Amino acid sequence: MRREAEAMGEEPIRLVQFVRSFYIGGTEVQVLELLRGLPSRYRLQVGLLERAGPLLGSLRQLGFEPEEFPLDGSLARTHTVWQILRLARWFQRRRVELVHVHDFYATLVAVPAAKLAGAKVIVGRLDLAHWHGPGRRAVYTQVTRLADHVVANAEAIRRMLVREEGLPASRVSVIHNGLELPRFDARARQGLQGPVPDTGGAPVVVHVANMNHPVKRQEDLLRALALLRREGLALHAFLVGDGPRRPELERTAAALGVADLAHFLGHRADVPALYTRATMGVLCSTAEGMSNAVMEGMAAGLPMVVTAVGANPDLIVDGERGRVVRPEQPAELAQALRWTLEHPEQARELGAAARDFVRRELSLERLVQRHDALYQRVARPTPSQ
Repeated sequence: MRREAEAMGEEPIRLVQFVRSFYIGGTEVQVLELLRGLPSRYRLQVGLLERAGPLLGSLRQLGFEPEEFPLDGSLARTHTVWQILRLARWFQRRRVELVHVHDFYATLVAVPAAKLAGAKVIVGRLDLAHWHGPGRRAVYTQVTRLADHVVANAEAIRRMLVREEGLPASRVSVIHNGLELPRFDARARQGLQGPVPDTGGAPVVVHVANMNHPVKRQEDLLRALALLRREGLALHAFLVGDGPRRPELERTAAALGVADLAHFLGHRADVPALYTRATMGVLCSTAEGMSNAVMEGMAAGLPMVVTAVGANPDLIVDGERGRVVRPEQPAELAQALRWTLEHPEQARELGAAARDFVRRELSLERLVQRHDALYQRVARPTPSQ
């Protein structure tokens, strides 16, 4: 395909995917899928701020060695200006036409560098900016406005960008995350890669989220477990993820009397296999982008119980593909978990509908096709565009 394009006088589009690092996360996984799936009309390169993370091996298996532009501990240093200039020169030397940047720190470096180099730039906005204080949010907004186009992965994020940050609606596209069901199923069949607690056949709910920030609200799940126990129902929870809040959450579980039900599994690479051990999945955050954890639970055919925030309602319609509850309402969460256990036939139907939605609407093929069309439109617009 590339030879055909070059024979017709069409140079491949020189595209850089730019991220902070390749630690395990939804953004990094989506970048890998784009690198794997984009057609041969692109000459792909990868830049990052930190050459680190367990997904670097997957990147190298695809044939990419990323170029590093490290910060010196803080954006607010003259070293950052130097790295922006160095990155701009790298773009120019590589004759880069288009840069797609995917996260906060990378955006603040790559967008000005792309503008200095005369390259087009697309900014990925993949959450509701709930991690940032007012100052950082204001900077993020201003730098995002410099982009030629912005990609949100959920309608809730697009609305925020237009209404709160003042971006023209014409410069914001929604492209949902993608998931390849055959590969997901293969990972599930590979089985567990680490031990799991013996729950004695009791029902299990799986919660996958980092433990870095209170927005994930694992404590609401712990309180729901305690409420269910008082009602005579022992529901076990596998809490997958890690971070500085973990000791506090473990103390909360003990104080609530559910330390024997709440199992902290840490980081796991075998989430699809863990889902096969579950009765249902849950995500009870107070803010979300397009959650890969919810998508993977849906792909596993599980009924998911989620809070009505961010992109969760894009994925789960209450009573059709799962259950939706208000955030920070442990009693309401407990009620939804109980309903799922007490209505197994209906719960299975919800899980089957969720998996079918992933197959129809959230395929990797769809993700790649939509990015491909956007890249072509931004990098080489036709007179009518």
